[in-house]
Order: sequence, then structure tokens, then C-alpha cells
Amino acid sequence: MKPAEEYIVRQLPEYQEILFYLTGVVEQEFPNVDLLYKWKLPFFYFSGRPVIYFNVNAKKKYVDVGFFYGSKMKQNMHYFIVENRTVVKLLRYYEMDTIPDYILREAIREVKELYK
Repeated sequence: MKPAEEYIVRQLPEYQEILFYLTGVVEQEFPNVDLLYKWKLPFFYFSGRPVIYFNVNAKKKYVDVGFFYGSKMKQNMHYFIVENRTVVKLLRYYEMDTIPDYILREAIREVKELYK
């Protein structure tokens, strides 16, 4: 098993469910990305550049989806968490049923366009 996959299966079941779902959506919307393990987190890379990563914070009970170069994104910005970040933008999910699928997919499509 690859390290990024190990990261996912080591999580508590409620986070595994979210991570498996997020992974599937990223792979559907952004084909040809590579799931790698960098900086102790699962990262999706495209053409050798980081695009999206996942981070579980079990202490605070959420999963972050980080978008590299999020500062260039324009759509649905009121859904993103910035937290004094200048480059990366985050979507944060606490439970599986709190994920607005269309916002997640739009964000992935938008970042995909930035990498063309």
C-alpha cells in the first residue's frame, strides 16, 4: 500500500469515509493527477506540481481540502477558509453530510483550469 493510502486507512472511520469520498471526487474531476505522500499528507500532483491536499485534524474533528494557488481562485470564495494564508485556500468538512458536492466539484474544476 502506498503511503498516501496508508494515511487514509489509519484515520478513524468517520474521516476515512470523508477522505475516500474526496479522493473519488478529485480523481473524477481532475483526471491524470497522482496521489503522493508529501509533508506527511496525501497530495494530488499534476505535471509535477502540487494541486490539492488533505489534512485530518482529529483533535478538532475536521478534514481540510487544501488548494494550492487558491489565491488565484475566484469562485465561491465565501466557502473557503483562509486563516492568514496567502497562497493556499481550504474547504473544511466536519461530517460526510456537510460536504456540498457542487462547491467541491466547482473548486476542483476551477483549480484544474489554473493548471492548464
